[in-house]
Amino acid sequence: MSDKRPHPHSAEAQRAIIESAMSQMTSSSPPLYDVTIICTTDDYQAEYWMERLASGVCKKPSNSNGSNFPMVLAVSEDWAASGAGNGLGTLYAFQKACLVAKEKYGVDIKAELDGGKISAALFHTAGKGTRLAPLPASENNNKPGVKLPVCHELSSGAQEPITVLEAVVRQTGIYAPSRPGRLSVYWGDQIFVPTSPFEYTPTHHVDIMCTLFEEPPTEKVWNDRGLEKYGVIAVSSGEKGDAAQVEKVDHPTAVRMLKNLGDIGQVGPSLGSFSVSAKILGALCEEFKEELTAKDGKLDTDPHFWMPMTLPEDEYISLMSQKGVAEDESRSHHIRMTKMKDSFLAANPELGLFGAVDVGNNACWWDYGQLKLYITNNLKLSEEGDDADLLRRFFGVTSRVMNSEVSGVAVDENAFVSSCKAKSGSVGVHSTIAAVEAEHIQIAEDAIVVNCAAKKIIAGKGAVLYNLISESDDGIIAEDGDVIVAVTDADGSSMLLKSKISICGGDAWKKVLDGNSMSFEEVHKQNKDSDVSTIEKKRKELYKKASSSFSGP
Repeated sequence: MSDKRPHPHSAEAQRAIIESAMSQMTSSSPPLYDVTIICTTDDYQAEYWMERLASGVCKKPSNSNGSNFPMVLAVSEDWAASGAGNGLGTLYAFQKACLVAKEKYGVDIKAELDGGKISAALFHTAGKGTRLAPLPASENNNKPGVKLPVCHELSSGAQEPITVLEAVVRQTGIYAPSRPGRLSVYWGDQIFVPTSPFEYTPTHHVDIMCTLFEEPPTEKVWNDRGLEKYGVIAVSSGEKGDAAQVEKVDHPTAVRMLKNLGDIGQVGPSLGSFSVSAKILGALCEEFKEELTAKDGKLDTDPHFWMPMTLPEDEYISLMSQKGVAEDESRSHHIRMTKMKDSFLAANPELGLFGAVDVGNNACWWDYGQLKLYITNNLKLSEEGDDADLLRRFFGVTSRVMNSEVSGVAVDENAFVSSCKAKSGSVGVHSTIAAVEAEHIQIAEDAIVVNCAAKKIIAGKGAVLYNLISESDDGIIAEDGDVIVAVTDADGSSMLLKSKISICGGDAWKKVLDGNSMSFEEVHKQNKDSDVSTIEKKRKELYKKASSSFSGP
């Protein structure tokens, strides 16, 4: 009898995987990790995310019967000014989350994970968000709290714009059922829909997400794909599928460095996200016990964990020298990691050390980590095409006007309006607005308006208006290409921060742009340790007050 299943890389198979993923992510009870850990910048942000996620995407189902799961644990990285790096930062956040779970819920997360009873995910959200500026400033440095222009319902019944982190948590949950007894680690500003199977049985203590190419890794393929620009995962053609990581090297160098793998079957760029077994998580925590106790040192996963574990000593030293690391330092670290690895594998041979999880090189990918990508991907909510259709489906967009009172507004058939109220005006082609209340709105094409309230809102072509509230008769006015946000304090006072859609916040970080009194960097420093929950509450009060100052629809 012939096997009529589609080939795993065929277009038919990829469509089936996308359909399965979307069905799960958009169901009324999407899969979630039993424990969701958020690593934040400060304790105020930790408090905010504990409450926000527990009342939204991670809320307990009605039939939970008193279960502690799903559980949200948010912790701050109170490390030295230089930061822990995402390697030590992951270990420290996990240990700190275990303490919170014990104190708050009386649950031993480590024991549950060690016993394979639960799955856990950790989301790194720290960072200044320079390339997304000035939007994170409007969230008082709470970068993962940046709002997207589509609303969802919280447990309170309120319709509010979904945040980037909430979307990422919902998307990554499809991997949870395959990962009991493992900690998954993600970064909080990218959403993807895989075209390779996401339900699998882990075969390695560490597995890292990547987009593997089907072609043999010839020098031409390497150059055509521009792999010298990325951290690359290479997978052996052997039965075990062992993998290794190299970073930003040409093809001949990669072949030399990866010779310990034998024949290379597939290669592709690393996504950075990974999962680890409870056993190797414990081994890493023990190996770096001194650094974790002292809260001292800075180690990242790729150069300090995965590469010394998977590359020969000389090749590792050569690679690190390109980063300006002294040979003695690299040699010493490689010896340390090799000793740990050999001891660990001798005691835990049931799985391989390091493997790959392919998300498919045709995966749908929506990145919100840069202002230009925030704009591009949000405008897809009102565009045509397969990618835009999938994005709308992910966010539950079923019509161009949702949960809104805008009968007097001329909304273009290729615009999107979510949870808005307005009496008159227009919304232009490919514009996207959410949580907007005004008597009159005039939104030009390709504009994005999120969480704004005023008597009148006028947005020029391609403008971005965010968290703006005004009670003046003039309302809010933006010219073509303007980016205007409000930065609110705990007492309710606020200032405008301006930019242009053509400006990269990273390049302009230290500059005082036209119309501003401070640089993005100075605002970031001023926002440090802001009580984001109190400010969010105050912002909602101001929004309600402004919207009630005019008659409404």
